[in-house]
Amino acid sequence: MPLFVLASASPARLGVLRAAGVDPLVRVSGVDEDALTAALGASPSPEDVVRSLARAKAQAVADEFDDAVVVGCDSMLSIDGELQGKPHSVDVARRRWASMAGRSGDLLTGHAVLRVREGRTVSTVAECSTTTVHFAEPSQPDLESYLVSGEPLEVAGAFTLDGLGGWFVDRIEGDPSSVIGIGLPLVRRLLADVGVSMSDVWSAGQ
Repeated sequence: MPLFVLASASPARLGVLRAAGVDPLVRVSGVDEDALTAALGASPSPEDVVRSLARAKAQAVADEFDDAVVVGCDSMLSIDGELQGKPHSVDVARRRWASMAGRSGDLLTGHAVLRVREGRTVSTVAECSTTTVHFAEPSQPDLESYLVSGEPLEVAGAFTLDGLGGWFVDRIEGDPSSVIGIGLPLVRRLLADVGVSMSDVWSAGQ
């Protein structure tokens, strides 16, 4: 079984994989997301953006390995046709929540899987999952407490489903693991596309 590599620094993605029986080797890509997005041109589709970022993250670390499957992911929230990544600051997160509260948005997660053999990438597949998220309307004190916690500052869309932000998500339509950051059903299909089964993955971890 090839080495399973997660090209992401996200503890949420790592937690999803570990809970599902996979303990990957983590490699952080260091991809310049803004530069890559700008290179896609004037009006790429939201799906193209997250797929391209996921693929770039996986490709950035793939040459470190001789025999591996490398998984890269990227998530963004789409509201009113505008993609929202990580806010990075309380002020930006507060503005995001002003537009999100009581409304719905689409959480897009790009997934890329690369199969590396003898130090060379022999297969690359990438797809995007979309899950609709219906947001509650937190009171101002609750929202300010959430912002001060720091949790929403470094996550796509300024919210989490599996942390404090879950209190402010009324419901979702789609795959919950994808909202957390890595969609298990989609990754399973992509692994199969490059010739790797879940029984192979689980056996390697035992």
